[in-house]
Amino acid sequence: MEQIIATVRSFDGALVLVPEQGEDFPELAWGDAFFYYAPDGRVPRNVQPYGTIVTKNYPDDSACDLDPPGRWRVNIHVGRAKFQELLGEEPRSFSRPRDYAAADRVMPHPVYGALGWICVVTPGERTTDTVLRLLRGAHDADRARSARRHEPGQPLESDWGDAR
Repeated sequence: MEQIIATVRSFDGALVLVPEQGEDFPELAWGDAFFYYAPDGRVPRNVQPYGTIVTKNYPDDSACDLDPPGRWRVNIHVGRAKFQELLGEEPRSFSRPRDYAAADRVMPHPVYGALGWICVVTPGERTTDTVLRLLRGAHDADRARSARRHEPGQPLESDWGDAR
């Protein structure tokens, strides 16, 4: 997990949030990581992260069985075309049965797969390079979306202030 976080932090303009206990984030987010393109170091308004790492089950997201020690999941927005390339199915109509608790496999996100999100539970030898490549692609796509949203020289709006 630390290798992935460190790699994303090295991307130009990356903002990586890893909320800890006592910070001004919801308790449920403590220990997780959220990846944004934000060259000014501020969380962009009205933008979801392009990738996350979650370290526990969420109330409506427990199919991956993340509560046992040592289990965590990387989630990446890859979009429709890359989703289909990786999984051989359309995001809005994937239907093959999957063991979402299986580690080190690229799968549709159990909740957000229809929106072009994939996930990997506890990436290992088989998937770590793929995860890093997909995060790089998601970062670059987010940077391109940001450029389309903002005129050159305009500051990015922020809800959270300087989060560096």
